Amino acid sequence: MARFNLPPLTRVLLILLLGLTSLNSILQPVPTALAFFTRTGHGSPLLSLVPGQSFKYPWTLVTATFVEQNILGLIGTGLTLFFGGRYLERAWGLYEFGRFIFLISIIPNTLCFTTYIFLYEASKSNRALTTTVSGGIAIQSALLVAFKQLVPEHTVSLARILRIRVKHLPATFLLVNTIAGLALGTDTAMFLSWLSFFTSWTYLRYYQSSLSLSSATGGDLPVDRGDASDTFALAYFFPEPLHTPVAKICETVFDLLVALRVCSPFSAEHVDAGNEQAMARTEGGALPTRGGRRDEAGRRRALALQALDQRLHSGGRSAPAPVVLTVPAPVAQAESSNGGQDGKDAKAMEAEEKGALR
Repeated sequence: MARFNLPPLTRVLLILLLGLTSLNSILQPVPTALAFFTRTGHGSPLLSLVPGQSFKYPWTLVTATFVEQNILGLIGTGLTLFFGGRYLERAWGLYEFGRFIFLISIIPNTLCFTTYIFLYEASKSNRALTTTVSGGIAIQSALLVAFKQLVPEHTVSLARILRIRVKHLPATFLLVNTIAGLALGTDTAMFLSWLSFFTSWTYLRYYQSSLSLSSATGGDLPVDRGDASDTFALAYFFPEPLHTPVAKICETVFDLLVALRVCSPFSAEHVDAGNEQAMARTEGGALPTRGGRRDEAGRRRALALQALDQRLHSGGRSAPAPVVLTVPAPVAQAESSNGGQDGKDAKAMEAEEKGALR
């Protein structure tokens, strides 16, 4: 039987996903077996986010992310957590990965809830109040952004037919969900994918703490906050023809936020450090965060103790090598002369004692 080595938080998230989805299917049973493969928008208000009722159940801002309405969504989110969560938890550490999952769960759900309340006030349509907001679309969108930061040049093969680089996956994911939302009426997935995209990018761009190259190699320098690299700018998430217009819009918005003192501009040193880290990630994988550094230090200590224990056991089984001490000649001569002088003094004292007895 194959054993899957999953980090602890990833294992907990998978159990939470399976448990809440199963509980939702019990609270909101499906009329037919086929409906469990195709149904959407039938979540329990105790677990899923329903704008007209969620004021009474605030915990649904978090639990809704782990409630899938059908088996296809369960498989998609489960695979995302299994592979993506396992990679990111090992790269970032348990604490940092947990904070990331919490943020990309509660913030997009809160913004999506606010969006439907606004749509209701604008249209007075009851559909906006009864829409069910749930599922792991937010997790999928956010993890694609994280992989765009860590392994942008890695190539993914889909069904051995389509090959696409990781840096193109976020835009592709947003495009598919936008088309489906407008054409098929899956507007909830469209809203969650875009809101999670901006939430995860903002956190990774401006707030996540990571080790600088010098501190990662043993220096005692402060950690870098955010990712100021040019390749992680928002414009680079979209096709090349859109880089210039998106960059101009982003610069205008960013200048406004700086003027309002909501954000602070990156320094030239910060941008250079971000570009160096991006190059290092491209060549050798992800740089550790604070939590990742603690985990890595713990693993190194465990390996060092194991190696020391093996050496001690091997030393106990083998005969110890003889140790030869070499005394320098001048020291030996000095000890010899001192020994002779001590002998003469002892004989003189013995003669004096005999004379006194006589």
